[in-house]
Amino acid sequence: MGRPRTTSDEAILQATARALGRHGPQGLTLAAVAQEAGLSPATLVQRFGSKRGLLLAFAAHSAETAGLPFQRARQEHDSPLEALRAALVSLSEGVATPEELANSLGFLQLDLTDPEFREHAAAHARRTCDEISSLLAEAVAAGELAGRADVPRLARAVQVTYNGVLILWALTGGRPLSDAMRDALDETLRPHETRCS
Repeated sequence: MGRPRTTSDEAILQATARALGRHGPQGLTLAAVAQEAGLSPATLVQRFGSKRGLLLAFAAHSAETAGLPFQRARQEHDSPLEALRAALVSLSEGVATPEELANSLGFLQLDLTDPEFREHAAAHARRTCDEISSLLAEAVAAGELAGRADVPRLARAVQVTYNGVLILWALTGGRPLSDAMRDALDETLRPHETRCS
């Protein structure tokens, strides 16, 4: 019988996210993740096989847990629109500097060029869009958005807004990302809100 695991896979994948933010996928090493997680690199090899195996596990986990920020936001906010804003701001909290975003975009290169990574990235994007759509539909039902709102189209616009703000903020900076995200989401949603109808 093997020794019990003292560090969960979840904790290792969180350490992987932090290490990726600092090093990007190209500069990431098992040693860097191991140090972040308080483990030996050999432990990571035993669990994930290789750096690629670890990164694929990270990508799969990201897709599987894409809905969690939306679930938390629903619990914390009665308003569907406030929950939507809070969830998207929460998703962007892992990015504190333009360099961290650049490292994140390095992972996007893997997503675009490697079919195994692309599968997880596409699942993440679909889940995120589904969660956005669900909250927008709830906002229509709650009377926060006009009944004529085209929810699927607006969900895509919100998702594009979220991704676009990350890039523009990294290029222009000047204020906290959370403020830029909220302002851009407000601009996208405002024409559809009932108070503007």
